Amino acid sequence: MEAAIALATLIVAIVLCVGALLAASTQVRCVDAAREAARLSARGDEANAVSTARRIAPPAADITVRNEGARVLARVTSRAPLLPLLTLHADAVASREPGTTP
Repeated sequence: MEAAIALATLIVAIVLCVGALLAASTQVRCVDAAREAARLSARGDEANAVSTARRIAPPAADITVRNEGARVLARVTSRAPLLPLLTLHADAVASREPGTTP
């Protein structure tokens, strides 16, 4: 009986640790995707900004790019893989390059 409880506890701990590692790597991908989307959009390449971010971001991530005057804001939102209640966000801001228009 005690061994069964210990084994179940060990399995839960391992799943949570793996979930935390996957969440961390998903967060890194969200940050990278938001940064690239903001950078490309600030350079005037709005057509490729979202498509490039989609390639970098985790599957089924929500990507938004907004123009706010002289700044570009990119946000990537995704759910963590083994921890579905955990929603991950990444924001990036870039100044628009001279000569580009929103």
